Amino acid sequence: MKRVVLSWSSGKDSAWAFHVLRQRGDVEVTALLTTFNEAVDRVAMHATRRALVQAQAEAVGLPLLSIPLPWPCSNDDYERRTVAALTQAKAEGATHVAFGDLFLEDVRAYRERLVEGTGLEPMFPLWNLPGGTAKLAQQMLGSGLRATLVCVDPKQLDPSFLGRSYDQALLADLPASCDPCGENGEFHTFCHAGPMFSRSLSIQLGIQLERDGFWFADLTLSTRHSQSNPASHSKH
Repeated sequence: MKRVVLSWSSGKDSAWAFHVLRQRGDVEVTALLTTFNEAVDRVAMHATRRALVQAQAEAVGLPLLSIPLPWPCSNDDYERRTVAALTQAKAEGATHVAFGDLFLEDVRAYRERLVEGTGLEPMFPLWNLPGGTAKLAQQMLGSGLRATLVCVDPKQLDPSFLGRSYDQALLADLPASCDPCGENGEFHTFCHAGPMFSRSLSIQLGIQLERDGFWFADLTLSTRHSQSNPASHSKH
């Protein structure tokens, strides 16, 4: 049995990677691993609040392992702290680390180099799936996965897409130059419902702002109770 720590961005791809891994008979996902900007206590790149990521971890029933990153963060700082966290995960019984990357060869090669020497074996459960990212997007939405766009790169996608639901209407509106899953960094999401969660998370959309060349939407947990998802832990 592979004991897997999953790299968790809080977005749809890492959530779907967890769902895919959970269907396998030879894998036990033991923890979620997330990098946080320690200056603001938000997910690096996505800028999602820690409270929302913690709520996701509770909804999948796994501990959340945090990697605090300084701001600004050099690549050396990122690599040193990430390797330390992976090495600790290995010492605590993990055998693999999984990533939700879809097709970017350079990103995969970088992750493989980063994991070398930690004692963990990298896994890419969503890598180059048949039908590509267009089919993957349809599979996600067909399963009941729901997500909200929390970061947009205005050089690749109009900021008006920020805060929109990741749904069929959004896919229809995306320009042809944009990957349906945003794999080229066009957008990032926060996943708040789907078969990987025991309950959906009620969220509220807050302010939107531009920072460091990207547009971000702030999300908070709603005061409404989250809805249970009794079918979430079934295997398909």
